[in-house]
Amino acid sequence: MQKIAVLTSGGDAPGMNAHIRAVVRTAIDRDLECYGIIGGYQGMIEGNFVPLTRKDTVNLISMGGTILKTSRSEAFRTTEGRAKAAEKLRSAGIDAVVACGGDGTFHGAHYLHIEQGIQIVGTPGTIDNDLYGTYYTIGFDTAINTAAEAIDRIRDTADSHGRVFIIEVMGRHAGHIAMDVGIACGAEYIAVPERDAPIEALYKKILEMGKNTRQIVIIGEGGSYGGATHLSELLKEEYSLDSKVTVLGHIQRGGSPTVKDRVLASHLGMAAVDALISGKTDVMIGRIYHEITYTPLPATWSNKKVIQPYLTHLSDLLA
Repeated sequence: MQKIAVLTSGGDAPGMNAHIRAVVRTAIDRDLECYGIIGGYQGMIEGNFVPLTRKDTVNLISMGGTILKTSRSEAFRTTEGRAKAAEKLRSAGIDAVVACGGDGTFHGAHYLHIEQGIQIVGTPGTIDNDLYGTYYTIGFDTAINTAAEAIDRIRDTADSHGRVFIIEVMGRHAGHIAMDVGIACGAEYIAVPERDAPIEALYKKILEMGKNTRQIVIIGEGGSYGGATHLSELLKEEYSLDSKVTVLGHIQRGGSPTVKDRVLASHLGMAAVDALISGKTDVMIGRIYHEITYTPLPATWSNKKVIQPYLTHLSDLLA
């Protein structure tokens, strides 16, 4: 092995730049050339590769977003697109790839390996923290801290006016952000995709506190309520209950990564390069209890990463 490449794909996550930095510097230390693939899998199809040196990674560790840019490539979803991407890699002499992203990224990496024999490992870069095989994903800690800071500010307004605030956080199919942030911010109710209760239960909870009392409801975007705006409309239509809605949205993806995300991203970046050198492929590089783990890519999406029962119990107890 002489040349490796690194890409970021799907949604960006704080810590991706720290991860790129670690991959580049580890590769150089192991006497490998390292290339960045600009624009995710679409950039791979187009052969948009740039050499990366230690100088290129100066001051990256504290930057949000990703210097390699990212995309969701429809062309890469096809067999023909993946074949073209593999040919571009071979033409450039690139022997192996580190792909940082979420389940969509890992699907693409898996099929690139199965169909084209490309040596590739995935690293978990998504704020949703929804990948099986790692305790945390790159970006999750920053996202929950960003959300918590915003919700703390909203609580001040809610206290002043005695209103019900429904705050929507990200997490398409998983409620890890909503659960952690809800507990941390003292939410009166937390609605997550894994256990959305009937709207009657939510209304009863609100009545227990009093309609004119400050109450914070945290809802994950992927839940059965259909998001914060729809939930607010339902409460108005069915119970004549007024509420204020805040959708935090992409603010959770931005900003400088936390220390925890910087360290995790760096650790996984180093481990990814060493995994490729040792011949590992079609696996996700994760970390559980500070130990590096190797999970077959299909297992990362076929196995459900559940919310721990103690968190559910804790949220109900403290609400």
